[in-house]
Amino acid sequence: MSKVFFITGAGRGLGADIARQALSAGHRVVATGRRPERVFETLGGKQENLLATALDINDPAAVRSAARAAVDRFGRIDVLVNNAANFYAGYFEEISDAQMRQQIETNLFGPMNVTRAVLPVMRAQRDGHIITISSLAGAVGLEFCVAYAAAKFGVEGFMESLRYDVEPFNIRMTIVEPGFFRTELLVDASTTWAELSIDDYAERTAATKKVWESMNGQQAGDPAKLAAALLTIAGQEQPPARFVAGADAIEAVTAKAKELLAQAEASRELGACLAHDDAA
Repeated sequence: MSKVFFITGAGRGLGADIARQALSAGHRVVATGRRPERVFETLGGKQENLLATALDINDPAAVRSAARAAVDRFGRIDVLVNNAANFYAGYFEEISDAQMRQQIETNLFGPMNVTRAVLPVMRAQRDGHIITISSLAGAVGLEFCVAYAAAKFGVEGFMESLRYDVEPFNIRMTIVEPGFFRTELLVDASTTWAELSIDDYAERTAATKKVWESMNGQQAGDPAKLAAALLTIAGQEQPPARFVAGADAIEAVTAKAKELLAQAEASRELGACLAHDDAA
């Protein structure tokens, strides 16, 4: 059955792959990006089932306008794909306060802005599916990713808790945790390096930055295959609450789950007997 997809960050990378495959499958697509002309160009020009609209996810008024345009054009929004994101890389002390706030503004408050605009449409329909692209770094802390992980861990908590708010309205949630995919996250347009410099970190920063730069275009994951998997999930009546994408992510998240279980068990002797005495 044809659905209406609302996709952020659809001008390039994974967002473009999702939009392209959704159109090919006969779905209607609202493809958003900062430059709608680039979205049209990327997706093959104007099409009956395509609405390309300008959107800065950090601008709540623009987000509301895009949601209204989607409903005006297609009458509903069935699947929201929160995909737009960027990457601030570096060690915590070398990331300025302004950079940290900008990272969280885009990668956490951005999806919140879009979700807040789309939820009234889905509630009125009593139906909808929100797919939010998190990251392996949303489940497992990684070196040089402190800002990105802080935002993505926030996304996971937001989505996991929002699920209970909207379940009565038949709105489903899926958190996606991709590992390393050959998207455009590591290109200059999406990656910002720490703007501060501290001697104690200088050698490690230089070496780690080279590693990250060398990974661009060499990641193992195929974003077109991830897009196809997400379309499959969007078509399921009971989609998963969490989808771990890529063999690297599955291995890392499995190890993290085992680590959490071990930590909980190690806490039992000291942590399980902290209730007030009158609780017994």
